[in-house]
Amino acid sequence: MGQSSLLGLGCVGLKVEILLFGIENPMDVMEFFQLSTGTWRSQRTTHHLAFKRTEAGESAIRVEAFAADHPQVIEICQLHEVDPALAIGGAFVSWNGAMSWDRNDDENHEGSTVFALIPDADHPRQGILLRERGYAEIVPIAGQYHMDDENGLVLTTEYETMSSIERFWFASPSLRMRTSTVKRFGGFSTATFCTEMRVADAIASAVESVPETAVEPTQYFSVLGC
Repeated sequence: MGQSSLLGLGCVGLKVEILLFGIENPMDVMEFFQLSTGTWRSQRTTHHLAFKRTEAGESAIRVEAFAADHPQVIEICQLHEVDPALAIGGAFVSWNGAMSWDRNDDENHEGSTVFALIPDADHPRQGILLRERGYAEIVPIAGQYHMDDENGLVLTTEYETMSSIERFWFASPSLRMRTSTVKRFGGFSTATFCTEMRVADAIASAVESVPETAVEPTQYFSVLGC
């Protein structure tokens, strides 16, 4: 397989390559989500550091970018008592997956979230990400985002009982990468690496369970999928 086939760059225009690798103009956050729109198959490895265990998993992820005037973006802003006119857009993300520690064959990790993006007035490549609910608490939650110098999206979220830092970046228009670190007060933490490939139709593969252990892993779902 040639390099252009492997990276999915064979038919990609120069503008997209410039956006991905920061050759010219830096990518803004809505361009990132527009490039993320579609269906992805995610393969991930999660390290449960406190238990010295590693867990593999797969997910089907669907991303749809929303314009600033989308009704759900306006609704999220109103939920957080933020002027909807400040939003530049948002997205809807859904996922369906499985992890190797699952007890039952039909035990799935699925869900969805909607969020709105509020850029900083003085620094438009950073701002606040508003969600209708958090993953650790079932209340509205706000996190911080910024685009780094390599056009990676970095999300930082502080909860009452945990915190997370995630970084997403494109290796090519059809290959997205993700790292995340989750910490709980008291020292518990996990680290995850994901490879996400764009596909035409999302059908997540079933995975076989590994032998049971006495430890039950804590579920955590990223803003861009399980």
